Amino acid sequence: MLLRFRALPAVLFVLFLTACSQSQTLQGIFQKSTPHEAYARKLKQAGLAETALGRDWLRAADQALRDSLVVKLPFQESGFFPADRAVATGLRYPVRTGETIHISLTLAPGTQAPKVFVDAYELSPDRRTPRYLASADTTDLSFRYVAEADRQHILRVQPELLRGGRYTLRIRREPSLSFPVKGKNDVAVGSFWGVPRDGGARRHEGIDIFAKRGTPAVASAHGYITRVNETTLGGRVVWLADTDHGQHLYYAHLDKQLVQPGQQVKPGDTLGLVGNTGNARTTSPHLHFGVYRNGAVDPFPFVRRADALAPAPKVLPARLGQWVRARETRLTLRRTPATTGVTAATASRPTPLLVLGATAEWLRVQLPAGGTGFVPAKAVLTATPLRRENLTAAADLRALPSTSALMIAALPAQTAVAVLGEFGGFRLVRQPDGRTGWLAAS
Repeated sequence: MLLRFRALPAVLFVLFLTACSQSQTLQGIFQKSTPHEAYARKLKQAGLAETALGRDWLRAADQALRDSLVVKLPFQESGFFPADRAVATGLRYPVRTGETIHISLTLAPGTQAPKVFVDAYELSPDRRTPRYLASADTTDLSFRYVAEADRQHILRVQPELLRGGRYTLRIRREPSLSFPVKGKNDVAVGSFWGVPRDGGARRHEGIDIFAKRGTPAVASAHGYITRVNETTLGGRVVWLADTDHGQHLYYAHLDKQLVQPGQQVKPGDTLGLVGNTGNARTTSPHLHFGVYRNGAVDPFPFVRRADALAPAPKVLPARLGQWVRARETRLTLRRTPATTGVTAATASRPTPLLVLGATAEWLRVQLPAGGTGFVPAKAVLTATPLRRENLTAAADLRALPSTSALMIAALPAQTAVAVLGEFGGFRLVRQPDGRTGWLAAS
């Protein structure tokens, strides 16, 4: 349901949302942009970027990329979009070359956010701004992409204006290649990338997958065979040009080679049989598997098993969207859900915090001024009233603790309110109808 604000003409905004739900205009068709960028452009074209809420939405999108929180994969969060304010979530996570990153966001039944923008970006030391990677804004809200380098990535999640509800976000790592030895998985890897060889004269440029002699070594991707030969180090080897990912796959120490140069193959096709030819004559049979893309890279992230699901949050869904306060005098907000995480901010006991997300043991909360961080779920309490008041004079109820923030309602004198918290000369109050907002101190 749309909320009515004095700063935003309701009719204009209804027309805008309707337009954004329809098919793309000719401009949108011929101009390359992400769904998030297209929506921001329509905001500006409709003049809504100059409204308080429109400015807040654009500011939140930018801040989510600049001040992202840090998480480890796999990650799962139950989250909340408040309908009465502009929010965006930014989560940063490390990736390895060759990993497939699977992003999925599921909206809870009844969520009033038909369009949610989910965008992945890459941080790079030679770029000032994040590089766009992939996105989704459909009801499926699920996509995958392959990491091209060892980097930090950022995921931004943001609903369209004036839409709210609950969701579940999952970020998992998956292999980008099929496992190259039939019937085996990464448990069979016995020697890893970078291990010293020849007394430290060189490093291992691959992984060794141990299996019985004669076990099929199989194609890990679609492609064609470029070389089938025998070398001093690799023994009987096969090279596969991976046309799916633009790289070359190297199979060494084979007992037999069962393909020919130029042969087209698909994942699972047998290329040869595991052995110990070449410089592996004194070792147990195994496949040396390598990945080359402008030089050798660690193959393990390409073939490692998919992450198990991260633990589900223990917090009740009703806790999402609630205001909470610190149990103790001071509370530390962390940039990552861990007690050793870098401090993002601190909050005093009277400061109300809005719960925007929950992981297994942690809550992601928002400060009244807009910053976010993680706090242990056990470190906060539901914000029960500090006191109750009857307003001595008429007052403006605002969405944020600022005199320039969006005005939600004009409250007449003698309105009964419950004070839930205090921050920066403002107090967070709840009216008898359950609506909350900020009032300047008397």
